[in-house]
Amino acid sequence: MRLLVATTNQDKLREIRGLLADTPVDLYSLADVPPVTDPEETGVTFEANARLKAVYYAAHAETSALAHTACGGAPLLTVAEDSGLEVDALGGEPGIYSARFVRPDATYPERFAEIYRRLAGIPRPWTARFVCALSVVQHGQPLFETRATIEGEIAPGAAGGAGFGYDPIFFFPPYGRTLAEVSQTDKLAVAHRGKAFRALALWLLKAHPG
Repeated sequence: MRLLVATTNQDKLREIRGLLADTPVDLYSLADVPPVTDPEETGVTFEANARLKAVYYAAHAETSALAHTACGGAPLLTVAEDSGLEVDALGGEPGIYSARFVRPDATYPERFAEIYRRLAGIPRPWTARFVCALSVVQHGQPLFETRATIEGEIAPGAAGGAGFGYDPIFFFPPYGRTLAEVSQTDKLAVAHRGKAFRALALWLLKAHPG
């Protein structure tokens, strides 16, 4: 079985490869199909955007050479995920706009600064969560979907250099540190994407054993 992971984010791809390492799939990324314009993310939930992206990229992949490579007839599935940070004191923002918060090309330090600007004067703790929704599609039909979260707080300031995205400002109380201050193994043991893709791994093993 072949699985196209619909992302060009190398950090996410590295995490996903590790999480699916023990499943009976050959992994591909968008680098393995012809370039295509990103779809407009018009959904109002993480789940809607994950499905929208999965359907879009599956349709593109199924017309590409990847769908016809000699793999003994192995089916081609496509998985897409939509994830982001919800801050309760900000009404759930940045939410589904996490990757475009402030502006599409903003740096994460700029995004951190805007979050702290908005939180100024609001008493701590600033409760927050990471959300990851994923959708697996074949021939336009969703085959598996799930949602996972991790609850925490916005840290008083950014800390750590081991993560990416909003990890440096996401404080996880059980660890007493931000997700950017812990190892990759410790992060994925509790993080939203780790939970979601472990659920996918279980589904793959049950649905396509061996």
